[in-house]
Amino acid sequence: MTEKKVALVTGAAKGIGRAIALALAGDQVTVVVNYNGSKERAEAVVEEIKALGADGCAYQCNVADTDATLAMVKEIIAQYGRLDILVNNAGITRDNLIMKMSEGDFDAVINANLKGCFNTIKAVSRQMLKQRAGRIINITSVSGILGNAGQANYAASKAGIIGLTKTMARELASRGITVNAIAPGFVDTDMTKALPEQVREAATAQIPLGHFGKPEDIANMAAYLASEKAAYITGQIISVDGGMAI
Repeated sequence: MTEKKVALVTGAAKGIGRAIALALAGDQVTVVVNYNGSKERAEAVVEEIKALGADGCAYQCNVADTDATLAMVKEIIAQYGRLDILVNNAGITRDNLIMKMSEGDFDAVINANLKGCFNTIKAVSRQMLKQRAGRIINITSVSGILGNAGQANYAASKAGIIGLTKTMARELASRGITVNAIAPGFVDTDMTKALPEQVREAATAQIPLGHFGKPEDIANMAAYLASEKAAYITGQIISVDGGMAI
């Protein structure tokens, strides 16, 4: 059993998830880099973690799959003997106006974003209850707070995560487990870099600070919430969005 804290970060092969994995590694946390698609990218993140002097591994699992998620968490606990931090970052988009949105696209986003969050929390909670300690950090979105045209599925999934966060905070608090959520605004990732310039300009106009955030802006908050400094914070939805949700 490792003496160092162990974190599972879902969807950690790129973007915000990668930045969170590296921020935790910088605090000498052992990080399990969960990914669904790119093994190469995930293993590259593990190399970056090791370059920071921390330990880590990559684990392929679609968190929307309940049995696979349970198996992943069991394997992590068998390998390290503990699980201290869960960061629910995995998510997908299938944007469209509701009149054009297929049932399949609605279900896919709810399953990946909201059910995936439920699956991982359920899977890790037994171990954290046994340890009488734990940090659960869910990545929601400004879309889950404000809504966003063309994102009925995504906004609904992220709003659901807010309700799940507050409920889990109440259920788990008596055992020393904190549950919080971070609501990013527009952040420079592969997804947002692919947006047409006109869309980026319109998005920037909605941000009081006047620019997109960096993945590290979200990662810094996640590392704080995972630390002992945040021991008395639970059930909170913290916006890191340049002021969009004021």
